[in-house]
Amino acid sequence: MIKEIIMSGLFGATSTTDEVLAGVDLKGKRVLVTGVSAGLGVETARVLAAHGAQVVGTARDLAKARAATEVVRAGAANGGSLDIVELDLASLASVRACADALIADGRPFDVVIANAGVMAAPFGRTADGFETQFGTNHLGHFVLVNRIAPLVKSGGRVVIVASSGHRMAPFSLDDLNFESKTYEPWAAYAQSKTANILFAVELDRRLRERGIRATALHPGGINTELGRHLDPGMIEGMLAQINAALAAEGKPPFQWKTIPQGAATSVWAGFVAPADAVGGRYCENCHVSEVTDAEISPISEGVRSYALNSETAKALWARSEELVGERF
Repeated sequence: MIKEIIMSGLFGATSTTDEVLAGVDLKGKRVLVTGVSAGLGVETARVLAAHGAQVVGTARDLAKARAATEVVRAGAANGGSLDIVELDLASLASVRACADALIADGRPFDVVIANAGVMAAPFGRTADGFETQFGTNHLGHFVLVNRIAPLVKSGGRVVIVASSGHRMAPFSLDDLNFESKTYEPWAAYAQSKTANILFAVELDRRLRERGIRATALHPGGINTELGRHLDPGMIEGMLAQINAALAAEGKPPFQWKTIPQGAATSVWAGFVAPADAVGGRYCENCHVSEVTDAEISPISEGVRSYALNSETAKALWARSEELVGERF
């Protein structure tokens, strides 16, 4: 039955947030969305508030976020609202301060959407000395979500935005901070996105007894600020490689998703899909992905088995606790 639900095809790659939430009443629901200063975060907050949800959005740059989310406040309906709180995922002091403020506030969340992230960034380190992409995309969310987990209601969900980019490099727990191996932006990105998926796997296992499910997802290829570290020539070269691989598979050329299409899987996984279907799984194009270790084009569907490996997920959790100096 679950497989029929997973592959039902009711929604797909071109479905938008408005289509996915058509007829869904979110009045009274409270949702945390990280990264509401641009792109998918703004769209996710917009559609949730338009359906009556009380959204708490996070951003590193509050002024930028307030300007970007005017559309959210303008379209809020049925009791929907947006509050913005400060959060810099590249600083554990900021992460802990944000989590502490939310805990002190005490109001529960129905869904947490870990949306914020960086992609293919030049080599750098976070305020705590971690490689930028691993520290921001994984460790920042690892600490935030675990600290506020007591606020998530029974029956709630945690949705973690990962990427098909997890398939670009094998995953290893060795040298997560690139202290000895040569840094390569895409390999570091792939590592951080695999970590996102593994985090969802272990988080789902730990929270399931409370009736809370966690899932990870790929939003699709969307031309947003996430690609700010890529020059046009690099993007053109990547698209040429992708289209050549697609042609070899007998598939049509790549097309960018719109931002409403890109955010659709986040709201589908958080509010529409059956919890048992998505819990501990990886989703894309508004359905749960099949596991494949075959060589496929970078934008073809499928999740690598190493990203869903429960033992690796447990090991990453333990290593993450060591790195941040905190046990959950």
